[in-house]
Amino acid sequence: MTKLAEQFEHRFGEPFDPDRFPEAAGVLAGMLARGSCRDFEPRTVDAELSRLLCAAALASPTKSDLQQRDIILVRDPNLKADLLELAGPASWFANVPNLAVFCGNNRRQRQVHDLRGHPFVNDHLDAFFNAAVDAGIALAAFVMAAEAIGLGCCPISAVRNEAAKVSELLNLPDHVFPVAGLAYGYPKQTAPTISVRLPLSVTVHEDRFQESDPETVIADYDRRREVQQPYAEQRSPERHGLTATYGWSEDKSRQYSSPERDSFGAFIRAKGFKLT
Repeated sequence: MTKLAEQFEHRFGEPFDPDRFPEAAGVLAGMLARGSCRDFEPRTVDAELSRLLCAAALASPTKSDLQQRDIILVRDPNLKADLLELAGPASWFANVPNLAVFCGNNRRQRQVHDLRGHPFVNDHLDAFFNAAVDAGIALAAFVMAAEAIGLGCCPISAVRNEAAKVSELLNLPDHVFPVAGLAYGYPKQTAPTISVRLPLSVTVHEDRFQESDPETVIADYDRRREVQQPYAEQRSPERHGLTATYGWSEDKSRQYSSPERDSFGAFIRAKGFKLT
């Protein structure tokens, strides 16, 4: 079995014949083998290299060429520590060597309207949504570029846990908001942990959305996940107790049985967005 076939089957639990696409074997095998890095060497990535990675990220697609995404490279170690403290108690945050924050920016579009004297009539949910998606695309492109040159990355959505405080620390004006942080740097680990995913037969659709027996699909995935990537511990046992088997569905349903970021909508509205 080739490396691409192995990575495909390990990740998604489905077979794949790589012989049909030999040109894809190298690059796509690497992408299928990627994983998040949370253990870094204590080295700062060169400022010009970080700038180059930003260029690669911002060369990614953007809705209608509006370019509604900005990247803040956090250089100040005290600021970095304050931001990661707001993100939560994860132990690996203390050793993040390089941090970027990806922001949605609908402010510049409004400034262009003022500059050219045209009314901004699309002041509704889509204005926020477009900027958020643009930022997410840029983050994904930054990750791909960084990993292509041997760096490791891990997105930190938890910067939205205290979005207003993060916004204040970063001096974000109205209509600019944090989407996610990104830890990046030189990995200590020799190979990343590969997260087992739901099979493509469940998540990739042809022509129309299809859903068949989700209970069985999730149960099968839970069993595969327990064998290949078992959880080291069960989430919130003081609330939920301990179960004999513990898979993805139990972990994720426990995670989202507690409120998270329930003030984020109010924060976005306070930034001037009309989410109608």
